[in-house]
Parts: sequence; C-alpha cells; structure tokens
Amino acid sequence: VQLQASGGGLVQAGGSLRLSCAASGTIISTDSMSWYRQAPGKQREMVASTTRSGSTNYVDSVKGRFTIPTNNDIDTVYLQMNSLKPEDTAVYYCNAAVTYLNDDGRARQYNGWGQGTLVTVSS
Repeated sequence: VQLQASGGGLVQAGGSLRLSCAASGTIISTDSMSWYRQAPGKQREMVASTTRSGSTNYVDSVKGRFTIPTNNDIDTVYLQMNSLKPEDTAVYYCNAAVTYLNDDGRARQYNGWGQGTLVTVSS
C-alpha cells in the first residue's frame, strides 16, 4: 500500500484548494485518515481527521474553512480548503489507516504517510 497526496499549489488568500490522498492497492476500507501540515520552522500539526464512521475533527484554526467530505471514495480522502489564509501555507501530509487485501488473500492493516503536497497562499 502507498499513499499519494496531491492537489497542492499556489493560491491567493481567500481562494480554495482540494487536497486528495489516495491509497493504492486492493483497499477494503479506509479506517481513519488525518491531514497534517508543517510550515517552515514549525512543528507538524494535525489539521483534520476522519474515521470510517464519518466523525471528523478539526484544529481550531481551520474550523469553518476546511472540510473532509463525508462522501469520500473507499480509497481516497479529500480535504476541501476554503477561505485560505497566508498562514495556511505549509506542506500538507496525509496519514491513513487502511484495511487492504494482501497477496495471500487475507485482509491486512496498513498505517502510513503520504509524501506531502505544498500549499502556498499569497497575500
């Protein structure tokens, strides 16, 4: 299993981006998914998270602006980012726990990170 994050880019303040994190392989379910970000010189922080049940959590600084849609694909989770601010500039990473079908035909669990996608918000 590999996780591929994409969707980052350069956007003006007030704009929107949608990030996606796709899991490769024969995915049975995405059990949990979290989005983290790391700005230059700062520690990585969790921005948003969701579970298979549909529950979501957001850090206070993005509440009302960022959303993890509930209608995600079985192997892809999105992060919709609206009303972006310059302070949202960071590399965004996804972390996911998935259940997949291994080559031996058995269900296995995987927990890992995507490679990061850069979001730059200009003022």
